Amino acid sequence: MSTAVVVGSGPNGLAAALTLAEAGLEVTVLEAKPVIGGGTRTSELTLPGLLHDDCSAVHPMTVASPFIQSHDLARHGLRWAWPEVDMAHPLDGGRAATLLHSLDATSDLLGADGPAWRRQFTPLVDHFDELLQDLFRPMLHLPRHPVSLARFGVQALLPATTLAHRWKSEEARALFGGVAAHAFYPLTMPSTSAVGLMITAAGHRYGWPVAEGGSRAISDAIASRLSELGAKIEPGITVRSLNELPPSDIVMLDTTPRAAAEIAGDRLPTRVRRAYQRYRHGPAAFKLDIALDGDIPWTHPSCRRAGTVHVAGTFEDIVAAEKAVGRGIMPERPFVLVGQQYLADPSRSENGKNPIWAYAHVPHGYGANATDAIVDQIERFAPGFRDQILAIHLRSATDMETYNPNYIGGDILTGRNDPLQVVMRPRISLDPYRTGIPGTYLCSAATPPGTGVHGMCGYNAATSALKTLHR
Repeated sequence: MSTAVVVGSGPNGLAAALTLAEAGLEVTVLEAKPVIGGGTRTSELTLPGLLHDDCSAVHPMTVASPFIQSHDLARHGLRWAWPEVDMAHPLDGGRAATLLHSLDATSDLLGADGPAWRRQFTPLVDHFDELLQDLFRPMLHLPRHPVSLARFGVQALLPATTLAHRWKSEEARALFGGVAAHAFYPLTMPSTSAVGLMITAAGHRYGWPVAEGGSRAISDAIASRLSELGAKIEPGITVRSLNELPPSDIVMLDTTPRAAAEIAGDRLPTRVRRAYQRYRHGPAAFKLDIALDGDIPWTHPSCRRAGTVHVAGTFEDIVAAEKAVGRGIMPERPFVLVGQQYLADPSRSENGKNPIWAYAHVPHGYGANATDAIVDQIERFAPGFRDQILAIHLRSATDMETYNPNYIGGDILTGRNDPLQVVMRPRISLDPYRTGIPGTYLCSAATPPGTGVHGMCGYNAATSALKTLHR
């Protein structure tokens, strides 16, 4: 029987392991931390009984993922829960923009901008699953749906600031800009429309659900299936060199390119080592987990029903904040994401005390405390919020890297989203998963299709490995 070792148990490492195990390989997963999951862990970080997602929290791309859909993870305990409102974006003066699962309902709420919103997203939603078949693969491939891909590509390459001109109201522009800001990249730059288009379309196609019991339910479900197949998962083992691994036919590295270069050492071809060492990391997340007495007292009622709230002000405010962060400057009013997962999944709360998940975009490696900036932004649209706080747990940019070594400098995307790196991550190659060492592959979010709890990086890398193994 062929064997495989997977280093790292993030969503992509687990996806690679499951793909290999289902192909009949004897698989062992090694994880440095005592708990598996990478970005899909859930902990009681503030008060007993309150469940906080440690990183990834809301999952429109997970529920849409072909890898996730191809497995009956419900049989292993994974259940999805949808909030009444997918996302809300408050504005000054008690206003807010609202993103609902229904494209038509969202368009109706946008008033005069509704027809333009409907025209923009109807083709994407109608052909979303076709697009994923191409976008969830390496960029250098023969398209399966060339017309849909070309139509999307023309718009995706635009700066978000250009595409936003399609809407006139502050509500519609802020709604799109807040989603586009998930790219962690200045919205004046090319290709920043891509994230805004895809995540919005995913919401209108599948909604923005959470995993019941916390994001750890995703990794736990995959681990359960792996156990069923006889695979081994061994936490608490740090791998510093390929020489430490047992002999195996396939090695999967769910690590950053830099870590892969360190683990591979002199076995890595010089050209690949140089490419991995040049790989760029982007801005960081500063995360707060808050135990709150009751609900956030948002001024606008849509925010009180939303699983996700983008707290950033107008589109112009978002552009200014992301531009500053890209230059290494901490903005006074940063882009803040707030998760109210308990609205869809009440099991996360305890006796009227609720877990609030929040993070701000901050410069790479930001070492100062951004707690006040985050709380001030929320208080701006929810007066009285500060008085309801019972406890706070914070993770700075450097703490994020300690939590997960793949988050270098606090970069939770595992790589800067500049146009060239988006297309050619982690290096220019027809098969970006190969490291140049026979049988050894990179499968982290630094490979195509990039960040997100979708498992496709791991699945694609494992598929590449199986093709070579069976030659």
